[in-house]
Amino acid sequence: MPTAEELISVASIQRLAVILRAVAPQESEWAAVRASADALGPLGLSDRARTVRDALLQDLPGGYERLAPVVREALGRSDLTGWMVWPVTEAVAATATGPHFEDGLGLLAALTPRLTGEFALRTFLVNDLDRTLAIALTWTGNPDEAVRRLASEGTRPKLPWARQVPRLNETPGVTVPILDRLYRDPSEVVRRSVANHLNDISRLDPRAAVATASRWAGDAAPALIRHSMRTLIKKGDPAALALVGFRGERDALAVTGPTVRTPEVVLGGDLVFEARIENVSREPVTLAIDYVINHLKADGRPAPRVFKLVKRTLEAGEGHDVVRRHAFRPITTRRYYSGPHSVELQINGYRFGQGEFTLDATQ
Repeated sequence: MPTAEELISVASIQRLAVILRAVAPQESEWAAVRASADALGPLGLSDRARTVRDALLQDLPGGYERLAPVVREALGRSDLTGWMVWPVTEAVAATATGPHFEDGLGLLAALTPRLTGEFALRTFLVNDLDRTLAIALTWTGNPDEAVRRLASEGTRPKLPWARQVPRLNETPGVTVPILDRLYRDPSEVVRRSVANHLNDISRLDPRAAVATASRWAGDAAPALIRHSMRTLIKKGDPAALALVGFRGERDALAVTGPTVRTPEVVLGGDLVFEARIENVSREPVTLAIDYVINHLKADGRPAPRVFKLVKRTLEAGEGHDVVRRHAFRPITTRRYYSGPHSVELQINGYRFGQGEFTLDATQ
């Protein structure tokens, strides 16, 4: 992934200053924007955008009425593009309040094909959620896929790198009308944004997310449904698993185990366990067979983590034997604690059995 220095780079901001000087020499010398390029060194991406935004507004005081004509003039140039546009969208959002609200959103949509305005849209959402969502809903019919994507991506509850919008977290279903208009969009980038958006909602309101995906399931791309349900699938949510084709209720299965074959495991070694799964129903079942390691936390509580095992279709009366070797290797992203642990099977979201073992993490 490119670094902050490669995205909002010194060269790109120097180029932005040249563009502004060319389109509006009468408005400013753009000295603050030029100087901001030299101040980017230690800053992360978002801070770089804010630093250049502040410099732009310093060079052009007077608010939106003065800023908007300059930005529209700059849009006439094809070289106003890429990550230099992010600070420009932030300047628009910072000044487009009150009577300029709707015009500011229109200008943001015009900038978006040059670089997404999804981060700047958050300022509008915080200022007036209902008004912003109503305008974003109209963007779903825009002929430009970048603007349609903005309607979905900019309103995501958990948009990465972006300012949080408390009301989106409190009432995540409020954006579903936008997604309803876009889940069959001809553009893959728009559909992927829709899937990511619904996945965000699933982390806040699983039932609402599953209900929405269920409505779409008849005519949405299967890949979109799977991607939008990925967090719930990983958690083993039965309704989400059923949406992506896994069939088989708890009472259709007879499970023996998991039986632990290594009751004492040292860090650097392996846990070995086995189990048997039988379909005791009269119909075929399609199973997502996972397992859960209940790690020990520092305070002694269990910290379950789900691992994928196998996908299997079993005919009526058919069985499947599972043997798994799980490595406990030192990794930087997890700290292990010595003491009692356990392993469970998770099949179509249902938990079965519990095999106990002890981990020695002192190695």
